[in-house]
Amino acid sequence: MLLSSFSLDPFEAGCDEVGRGCLAGPVFAAAVILPLDYQNAALNDSKKLTEKQRLKLREVIEKEAVAFAIATCTPAEIDEINILNASFLAMHRAIDRLNKTPGFLLIDGNRFKKYGTTPHQCIVKGDGKYLSIAAASILAKTYRDDFMMQLDREYPAYFWNKNKGYPTMQHKMAIQSHGLTPYHRLTFKSHIQLRLNI
Repeated sequence: MLLSSFSLDPFEAGCDEVGRGCLAGPVFAAAVILPLDYQNAALNDSKKLTEKQRLKLREVIEKEAVAFAIATCTPAEIDEINILNASFLAMHRAIDRLNKTPGFLLIDGNRFKKYGTTPHQCIVKGDGKYLSIAAASILAKTYRDDFMMQLDREYPAYFWNKNKGYPTMQHKMAIQSHGLTPYHRLTFKSHIQLRLNI
């Protein structure tokens, strides 16, 4: 069972991002503040849930959370500041958009760029340990998937409806055949390796 909180702050926010390993599309981040002592046995790391489960839980999270927000960093921003800093910036933007000011931040992963004076704790694989991070992972994942589905209608040759911008063989072959789109990340290592192999 996932833990409900790390600190005693009533506005503890869990934060997570999705899309760091992609060749295309923005990185999405979410911040979620759940009620103190909140419990939901269905909440878990978004990667361990089906798409149907994630979408159902998104409705529950948005209804029951004290506050939640989603934010992005564009491919151009990722190219400019690198994917790690873009992930931090997307999380900062999500925290900025919360309608409650968090007194403590729970961050999925082992690194984070401090958000003002707000104390934080990094939790490796936190989306499988804390409910607020799990909730943030679900929101970030579902909103990013929705966005990539929209982009797929504009660029169907890249099969983003299936790979969501990740470096599958089908995606790489599409780049070889059709070139890059404005939504591709030009500085990503996989891109460089792919270009060398063309």
